[in-house]
Amino acid sequence: MNRSIYSRVAIGIAASAATAALVGLGPTLAAQGRGSAPTYQVNPLWPQPLPNHWVFGSITGVAVDAQDHVWVTHRGADSLEGNEKGMMSTPPSSSVCCVAAPFVLEFDANGKLVSSLFEYDKKPAGWPQSPGGIAIDGKGNIWITAAGLEPAPPPPPGGRGRGAAAAAADGDGTPPPAARGRGGAAAGPAAPADAHVLKISKTGQVLLTIGAPGKIENAESQTALNRPSAVAVDDAANEVYVADRGNRRVVVFDANTGAYKRHWGAYGEKPGAAPGPYDPNAAPARQFRDLSCISIAKDGNVYVCDRTSNRIQVFSKDGKFQKEGIVNKNTTGTVVTGQFGVVSVVGSVWDVAFSNDAQQRYLFVADGTDKQIIVLDRATLNQVGTIGEGGRQPGRFLAVGSIAVDSRGNIITGEQHHGKRVQKFVPGR
Repeated sequence: MNRSIYSRVAIGIAASAATAALVGLGPTLAAQGRGSAPTYQVNPLWPQPLPNHWVFGSITGVAVDAQDHVWVTHRGADSLEGNEKGMMSTPPSSSVCCVAAPFVLEFDANGKLVSSLFEYDKKPAGWPQSPGGIAIDGKGNIWITAAGLEPAPPPPPGGRGRGAAAAAADGDGTPPPAARGRGGAAAGPAAPADAHVLKISKTGQVLLTIGAPGKIENAESQTALNRPSAVAVDDAANEVYVADRGNRRVVVFDANTGAYKRHWGAYGEKPGAAPGPYDPNAAPARQFRDLSCISIAKDGNVYVCDRTSNRIQVFSKDGKFQKEGIVNKNTTGTVVTGQFGVVSVVGSVWDVAFSNDAQQRYLFVADGTDKQIIVLDRATLNQVGTIGEGGRQPGRFLAVGSIAVDSRGNIITGEQHHGKRVQKFVPGR
């Protein structure tokens, strides 16, 4: 990475004394190591500006392909505030800004936009109410989960019962009774609930759909899903792994046909009823609460995020439990309604990515609630460092929910909700 980039930015934003320090570390101090933990600095000019007055919505997934191209998916117009979509309103409130970017964007290593799919008014059949994670397989196909809209939060203490929406907020996967508008109110007939995974070509052709919108079954189903949050592809075995959030399980399918292979729950056991609300002082729940990621390491182990439970569980590919790591045990969070629907900021383990060395020594954890990247020793799952802190400046985070690492060790992050931003962190000082 050209060091002059950092120099120019530092000179433009700081006095001479501060500039001297920033030139050496990038625009912000982006890493705090413990012992041998890696350190990083942010590239504030990545990605390059989007064309056509496009702006990101809430980022739901980032991924890196074999060419080190970065792929991003986001919620689009439904997650933009009124002043962010002036050119989209009827009549337009602004003639110069802004328009929701297409739902899927591809950037080269320098941050230049090289392709995009699905403009806000040109969705393909089966496009989710809200996309979730994204993965790129060895053939360049794009996998995207239909993660669904967040259910409504429970009523305040003393309210008259909890109802289905409140139960869903506890993580049992029950869909809310109606689709909700951007202010949290009912918004007409409910669209079919998100319950599927899409495999899409680089030209935008839907090649395979696993599950079906509106078809939700229990955790023993071999054909149906329930708000799947994330996906990982094992090219060698031609299998796709799905974090089936609503059913509290990992489920594996054939990547060509979508045929069911196997599934398992927490600790490799049979998935069952939702556990109660998270209690940092209680023993770890025997069932998943809130699956938010799934990734496969080079050694074949499968890493799963149980976000609301503040934990990572590791399995062999056949579903045998290997180990568990608790991350920021005391993190809780909140669920609120706002201008663009229900916003859930809960738990410490939102997404993970592996370091690029041969042993994949480190595991990077996107902690959206605590607004940082946590660096773990992958062998022990012990914390060895952090990257960033809360804030809007380059190198800081709001609701960082997605993370990926390229072949050069650069970290790519995506921020949900009001963050609506992608950032790139470069190894070393």
